[in-house]
Amino acid sequence: MPELTLGAVAQAIGAECAGDAACVITGIHTLQQAGPSEIAFLANGAYRRHLKETRAAAVILAAGFADECPVPCLVVANPYLAYARLSQLFSTMPVAKAGIHPSAVIAPTARVAATAAIGPRCVIGEHAVIGERTVLQPGVVIGDRSRVGAGCLLHANVTLYHDVQLGDRVTVHGSAVIGSDGFGFASSPEGWVKIAQNGGVRIGSDVEIGAGTTIDRGALDDTVLEDGVIVDNQVQIAHNVRIGQGTAIAGCTAIAGSTRIGKGCTIAGGVGITGHLTIADNVHITAMSLISKSIDEPGAYSSGTAMAPTQEWRKNAVRFLQLDQLFRRVSALEKK
Repeated sequence: MPELTLGAVAQAIGAECAGDAACVITGIHTLQQAGPSEIAFLANGAYRRHLKETRAAAVILAAGFADECPVPCLVVANPYLAYARLSQLFSTMPVAKAGIHPSAVIAPTARVAATAAIGPRCVIGEHAVIGERTVLQPGVVIGDRSRVGAGCLLHANVTLYHDVQLGDRVTVHGSAVIGSDGFGFASSPEGWVKIAQNGGVRIGSDVEIGAGTTIDRGALDDTVLEDGVIVDNQVQIAHNVRIGQGTAIAGCTAIAGSTRIGKGCTIAGGVGITGHLTIADNVHITAMSLISKSIDEPGAYSSGTAMAPTQEWRKNAVRFLQLDQLFRRVSALEKK
């Protein structure tokens, strides 16, 4: 772990230092758990009560809390953003060395940058390209004609099928699958007839894709994730979906085929989005919502009913089914 002075930390995150700039910081922890050489942060007012008792060497906080801080502090406008930047300085991620492990299998037509790090038992297909400083951890598979840009990190057992393109600085977490076949079948008297999925997947730069997530290839056109998209664990993105720049998607969301999602959207956990829809820019969908029609205006959207004790929920469910009948009765009374 690095050791930085408080003054160096302040400079790195653009903070105003109030206190001993020469004190040494060796790590980051919570207000409750930080020790005398660690820095903590206060980004949520709910934890304000822990500030006066902290044993941290210093605390990152907003100006409004500085007078309450019993130790040196770094004053910033956005403490959580400052913490995010600082966390990268103290990252525990092992640094891979450039080179190709002897057990890797690389097609003769593939091109691997000299500064890339290819781990044990990786497989790289024909005409695939691996960019500068990219790291493939053990067991990664790169299909034929797929391209991985510069500065990417593919964690263990990630699979890229053929004709998948990743931009620069893309992180893909373990066991994610990109480029699998979309769910395309036609019915016939003899049974289901598979539709060949002849498109690919194009992913922009500065994208992060969570563990166990699956992104299907397009049927004809490509499935596309634009720059800056972040996708959590165990998300399903179906064929020909397009996701706009900077959109964030939380875990266990499922997006059906050919849906278009705009820029700057946030989609919370467990959301279901049906196929062939269009979602406008800057739409925010709350957890467990089912989106079954297009959204044309920015804003927050929800569906479903709130949690309640089971007996109460059952009564309300019955009443929900009676709404149409009740509406008709009220309409009839209004006419009278």
